[in-house]
Amino acid sequence: MTETKPQSPSTPAPELAPRRPMARATRIALFEREVRERLSRAALDLLFARADLISEGQRSKRGERDAYFGSTMLTIDLPDLAMLLRDACDAGTARRLAALLEADEAVGRRVQELASRETARVAGATPRDVGTHIAIRAQGAKVFIDVDVEATF
Repeated sequence: MTETKPQSPSTPAPELAPRRPMARATRIALFEREVRERLSRAALDLLFARADLISEGQRSKRGERDAYFGSTMLTIDLPDLAMLLRDACDAGTARRLAALLEADEAVGRRVQELASRETARVAGATPRDVGTHIAIRAQGAKVFIDVDVEATF
């Protein structure tokens, strides 16, 4: 048996508005609105801090030219970060992440800076000029950032 409390005489019960039929649109909007998705800066810091990093290369001197040819690869394993990320750490998220990483100019600069530091570390000297080619791809729930590096000293 359910017990109901009697309403006090000073507070009337709220009345619901009568339902009206839907109005037909007779005018159109001049502007369209869109929702944009971008990478969280805090998440980017986390991704770069937790990525597996491998760098390899060789410095060679031919005549007057002192050059370095190598590569740096970052592997972001989303399932390893599942306890830290709110989003699903699956293949779909990896594809979205790869596309957003590729489109973000700040990420490109950050990867180039990382590749320059790695070049200096592997070559044993600070390069004068560093050229990079960056490729970003998703495979399963992992994102790979491959950087081909050519530097001069």
